[in-house]
Amino acid sequence: MIHVFQPALGKEELKAVKEVFESNWVGKGKITDQFEENFASHLGVRRELVRSLSCCTEGLFLSMELLGIGPGDEVILPSISFVGAANAIASAGIQPTFCDVDKRTLNTTAGFIEEKITPKTKAVIILHYGGVPCLMDEICELVRDKRIALIEDSACSVASRYKGRACGTFGDLGVWSFDAMKILVTGDGAMLYCRTPEVAQRAEKLLYLGLTTRSGLSNSVDTKWWEFEISCYGRRAIMNDIASAIGVEQLRKLPDFINRRRKIHEYYNQALSKLDWLQLPPQIPAYMESSYYFYWIQTQPEIRDQLAKYLREKGIYTTFRYYPLHWVKFYGVTTPLPNAEEAARSTLCLPIHQSLSDEEVNRIIESIYDFGKDFLNP
Repeated sequence: MIHVFQPALGKEELKAVKEVFESNWVGKGKITDQFEENFASHLGVRRELVRSLSCCTEGLFLSMELLGIGPGDEVILPSISFVGAANAIASAGIQPTFCDVDKRTLNTTAGFIEEKITPKTKAVIILHYGGVPCLMDEICELVRDKRIALIEDSACSVASRYKGRACGTFGDLGVWSFDAMKILVTGDGAMLYCRTPEVAQRAEKLLYLGLTTRSGLSNSVDTKWWEFEISCYGRRAIMNDIASAIGVEQLRKLPDFINRRRKIHEYYNQALSKLDWLQLPPQIPAYMESSYYFYWIQTQPEIRDQLAKYLREKGIYTTFRYYPLHWVKFYGVTTPLPNAEEAARSTLCLPIHQSLSDEEVNRIIESIYDFGKDFLNP
């Protein structure tokens, strides 16, 4: 089966993990510190603003606490988003407020966000769909004028930039994912960006049991190093040196990963542009840099569903990410969002990852052409 997502892990990662094993310390330590420092450099931000954590969803949940969001507040997010974002809002005791998206880019816009703003709106969560940045100038101006916090879900956007600035660093908080389906993979893990050092320090306490002092070998000050104090009821949601060692190596390889994905994206565009029964992804503006996390095509709903089934039978897995959250009954939202609904019925994500061979890419393209011949022009 040709997968939609697939990591690229090699001997370098194995060697790094072996060295962690041999150090006799596999928890959070100096390798995690190194990964945080390297990732901050990758983003072009100060080290003190970045913290690692167990997963991106934890970062979204944490963002509600860091911003003091609770009952009586409202948080807006695009319906085409990861379920973890909506769960984070709901866990704060409020119903998510879903907004619409552009039906071609599947990114939300300042206009769609503004339609949902009320006096109770305290924050907005945006997603850079497939690694293509949202139109950040307009969104940043809107949240600044309305005095609303901005959270960037950059799970898809590990190398995305808008006018030279890393996605995830425009808002008050940004989160990146390193789970098994992402571009940069650590098994599980994530990074959090905070606008200020004070918020980052508070995040660190919440991520590690609320501790204000260190215990054990890391405490070189106190005479009774087993003593500790806490400042809040924190959880334990930290990365460890095993995952971080993988992350350090993956970050070194990231430029090559992105280059390969870009070439696949361009090859799909060239090869599939001849098919008049589907639409290709919108052209990425020159002032944006994509992570090429998704490659999506759009066609008539009945054709999309038949194509997905046909490709799966040919050993090619496709999907649609992300299922509209306002269709999830559990959230109790019934407001129609026409663009999100149209996109959800017509969009199909094709395989794109750095491990795809040229032979596999050609097989995918040929299978799509064969489908057109067999089902659309019998």
